[in-house]
Amino acid sequence: MIIERPNYLNRLINSKHNGLIKVVTGLRRSGKSFLLFQLFHRHLIDVGVDRSHIIEIALDDLMNERLLNPFNMLTFIRERVIDDQQYYVLIDEVQLMDRFTDVLNSLLHIPNVDTYVTGSNSRFLSSDIATEFRGRGEQIHIFPLSFSEFCSAYDGDPRDAWKEYYTYGGLPMLFSLSGDESKAEYLRNLYRTVYLKDVLERHRIKNENEFDELTSILASSIGGVTNPTKLSKTFNSVKHVNVSSKTIARYIGYLIDAFLVEKSIRYNIKGKRYINTLAKHYFSDLGLRNAILGFRQQEETHLMENAIYNELRIRGFNVDVGCVEQKTTNAQGNTVRKLLEVDFVANRGNRRYYVQSAFAMPSIEKEQQEKRSLMAADDSFKKFIVVGNDIKAKRDESGIVTMGVIDFMLNPDSLDY
Repeated sequence: MIIERPNYLNRLINSKHNGLIKVVTGLRRSGKSFLLFQLFHRHLIDVGVDRSHIIEIALDDLMNERLLNPFNMLTFIRERVIDDQQYYVLIDEVQLMDRFTDVLNSLLHIPNVDTYVTGSNSRFLSSDIATEFRGRGEQIHIFPLSFSEFCSAYDGDPRDAWKEYYTYGGLPMLFSLSGDESKAEYLRNLYRTVYLKDVLERHRIKNENEFDELTSILASSIGGVTNPTKLSKTFNSVKHVNVSSKTIARYIGYLIDAFLVEKSIRYNIKGKRYINTLAKHYFSDLGLRNAILGFRQQEETHLMENAIYNELRIRGFNVDVGCVEQKTTNAQGNTVRKLLEVDFVANRGNRRYYVQSAFAMPSIEKEQQEKRSLMAADDSFKKFIVVGNDIKAKRDESGIVTMGVIDFMLNPDSLDY
């Protein structure tokens, strides 16, 4: 089955011949290789590029082990560039190669070579890599399937697709599997044998149980504001294990580095400043999150919040956790400060949206509670409440839009309602 990824493919197409190294990053098994070697390759053939001018190298293939040596790699490529026509070099998992930044910078010296690479960790996002590329690298980050991409390959009602999506996530390989148990087993094995193993080996973590326990705690607390100090106290009080906040911060960094988890920092909307001591952590793929917990703790409230966060990130937004300080007067006439939360402050360029995730609003009181923090923001940016039930989108007299999660996720322009 071919699942088209038009947003990512168009970005690659629009970046052709721009003089930059195109670096496709993302979670393992999220579709980077397929994007490069299938979809982009097909595009090149369709526009008339000769197959001999497409040089494809998968560095996780044992047959290409000698190309992990940077000099062998450069020799291999230069021997295949035999005329002045345009060549396209596609390298998968380039971070496996020694001195890969030196190799990529060397390829920039060949005028008729356009280079595209993939990588599965955030070394490509670090300041060191930016320095090495000297401003000549362009990053294209690919996520697991969005819900709309998932539905494009799903044979059934979107409501059934939604249940499947928040249970097993958006890794493309799942469409080749049938039955709940086979999907669950695939995700459990994938986490243990690929993701966890990668992180443990790369960072030489000796205490696997400690790291694994932290991952489970993060998975069970999506939607909760926390920090390394609070997590350290959880270890000490609940697990009876002494793990320092410094160690926990380092472990979380490893999960972020592997694109398994993203960190959303708390932002004071009125104060216009970040509160770096507190943040929420969301999993890049809900299926992996559920697999970590053995498919227990599948509260749709938290899963929906995580899915909305991922959707905003897929749409290209930087996403913060918002808070608004509100002053009220108590019965004794004293001023009381209360901190209200806005689930997501989504920013892209000069555009900003406030998005509240509210699985259910069964009463007027609950609806007013969800709207209170949005109203307290007291500015002109668009404000949304996304609910779990299937309702027709509506806007109240204050301009706050309420819509169902399926409509929000399926329509890429839902924030323009």
